[in-house]
Amino acid sequence: MISKEQRILIFDTTLRDGEQSPGASMNHDEKLLIAKQLEKMGVDIIEAGFPVASEGDFLSVQGIAREIKNAQVAALARANSNDIERAWQAIETAQNPRLHTFISSSDIHLKYQLKKTRAQVLKKAMDAVIHARRYTKNVEFSPMDATRTDRDYLCEMVEAVIDAGANTINIPDTVGYAIPEEFGELIAYLFYKVKNIKRAIVSVHCHNDLGLAVASSLAAIKNGARQVECTINGIGERAGNAAMEEIVMALVTRKDLLNFHTKIKTKHIYHSSRLLSQITGIPVPPNKAIVGANAFAHESGIHQDGLIKKKITYEIMTPQSVGIPSSHIVLGKHSGRHAIQNRLEKLGYNLNDEAINKVFRRFKELADVKKEILDEDLEVIVYEEALRMDDKYRLVYLNVVSGNVAIPTATMQMEINKKIVQDAGFGVGPVDATFSAIRRITNTDYPLMKYAVNAITGGTDAQGEVTVQLKYNGRSVVGRGADPDVIVASAKAYINALNRLECLKANIRTAEVE
Repeated sequence: MISKEQRILIFDTTLRDGEQSPGASMNHDEKLLIAKQLEKMGVDIIEAGFPVASEGDFLSVQGIAREIKNAQVAALARANSNDIERAWQAIETAQNPRLHTFISSSDIHLKYQLKKTRAQVLKKAMDAVIHARRYTKNVEFSPMDATRTDRDYLCEMVEAVIDAGANTINIPDTVGYAIPEEFGELIAYLFYKVKNIKRAIVSVHCHNDLGLAVASSLAAIKNGARQVECTINGIGERAGNAAMEEIVMALVTRKDLLNFHTKIKTKHIYHSSRLLSQITGIPVPPNKAIVGANAFAHESGIHQDGLIKKKITYEIMTPQSVGIPSSHIVLGKHSGRHAIQNRLEKLGYNLNDEAINKVFRRFKELADVKKEILDEDLEVIVYEEALRMDDKYRLVYLNVVSGNVAIPTATMQMEINKKIVQDAGFGVGPVDATFSAIRRITNTDYPLMKYAVNAITGGTDAQGEVTVQLKYNGRSVVGRGADPDVIVASAKAYINALNRLECLKANIRTAEVE
């Protein structure tokens, strides 16, 4: 007799833990765009943010709580009254709000970070859950650094917070320390030792410091966990989190060993991955499982031969199952507006007429200098022309003179708060001269931490994709730009980083006022 598949809840923390990736901060509109995409995918719980962190984060969480109808909206709070009250204020209008409170449990954190005893921390954990229960019965509790916590103390804390009213208990591998077999055994131990464990859903949140986050999450599921906390593309603190797409597709593909299912509509996985990459400027590695550019690419002659004869020889899942089209319409300068709109819809973009017109105009300009426009090119155009919000700085005109007998000179016009400003800059090369001109025009001089250039697609006519990282007041932002001319792409990336810095500074000022 085949046992019935068991449901695994997907708790997505892209907007909270994911945003803690260096340079991955998002503005309000971008967060709402991601939240709606998560809802479209079928995510069960969306952790929208950490409301007490800043006024900007509070407003973003509040906005998401008001807009999302088909998923629970969670807000994170430390185990203190101020955090919990602020979190509740942000999500109280949600259809199904969840308060997620946490405190460290390992002796390492207690001694060096909290400087409190086990008894003191246990009381704070219980008090936090009791406080949260005043507002909602949907309370989640996390003992931070659980995998380095004394097991008996961890069991004591879990049992106490369940008695206090927590109905979801999350066991985080906060620093990615656990080996999968070890982590699975820890979950089994909690089920064996904690008397009231069945009164709560056991969740896990694994970090990827040893590259084991997905494996540890699957081991936890096999041992009783029924909620997994994860992010799109695995983004997050340090080496990131368990990647949602990898967990979901592992459950889909290996039902012979993992008799579980989720509510995720897998056909939206690829578009979600690309959308997040466009917004954050964090590229997806080509060899990334499920959503990387090479995940369904076959170059080896042996592989190609097998694939032609029977796809299952070298593909354990179909590209269509995660939203990657099986065939491509070649897009070029003779393509019409309808062809572009059709391709955009297949890629998951449902744009209004005005946005499509903007994309089509930019597409025609690119098609004049590039023989074939691929999906990656089109997605860059969509983000730059239709999804990017109004910015303080905008590139109007750029002319660069360079060579082995000329001093590299960049002449530039920019729009700053709707006013045209122009100037010129010199440098040791064309990119340096361009950045010099931008700094003169904007009267800024932030440290440049990173400059990287990649080709979006193959060929000498490929668009150049430039990533720029700037540092401000101990924090950093990432800017991104794309253009067939790599100098123009560099200017766009630097200006994009400046616009993101303006957003960051605005949030910092708001937090200081509060």
